[in-house]
Amino acid sequence: MLQKTPTSPPVSDPVPHAEGVSNDEFRAAMSRLAAGVVLVTAHDPDDGPRGEDVGMTATAFVSVSLDPPLVLVSLRNGSRMDDLLAEVPVWAVSVLAEDQRHVAGRFAMKNRVSDRLLFADLPYTRGEESGAPLMGGALSVLECRTESRVVAGDHTLVVGRVLTVGLPAGGGGPLTYYQGKYRRLS
Repeated sequence: MLQKTPTSPPVSDPVPHAEGVSNDEFRAAMSRLAAGVVLVTAHDPDDGPRGEDVGMTATAFVSVSLDPPLVLVSLRNGSRMDDLLAEVPVWAVSVLAEDQRHVAGRFAMKNRVSDRLLFADLPYTRGEESGAPLMGGALSVLECRTESRVVAGDHTLVVGRVLTVGLPAGGGGPLTYYQGKYRRLS
């Protein structure tokens, strides 16, 4: 009886995980789930004489509980925001409006040296509880205190208790992320 020698898939094919789903397949499936876009911010008091504001665009942000009010954000392990929120217990979230695509894109850039210039020409106020930037023009703003952190694969899930909520006047629709692009609801 002939035995077949297993062959390795060609290098160009994605290698599936043990469960049979490749990174590319999973990414393609999840890209079909529309998500809201937020800017997560925090103030790093130890960076320089006056500290530095740090920001990160996120689409993995959800409400967890009404009583007490809890939210969850997913942060890439080892990212600057993940490292900072491991040390700084308070942070903020700005729910971005459809006309704030430029803000989302700016804070989604990888390998940037400093966030100082990213905030330079943007309108924001400083949160009373967190000291973090709250984006002007956002649909809503929240200040949070970390309740728990859970490592989940290559990300950390940070659950935050909502300390303050701001509902600025104005409106418009939310900025959404769908199939790898920022979009407006229509």
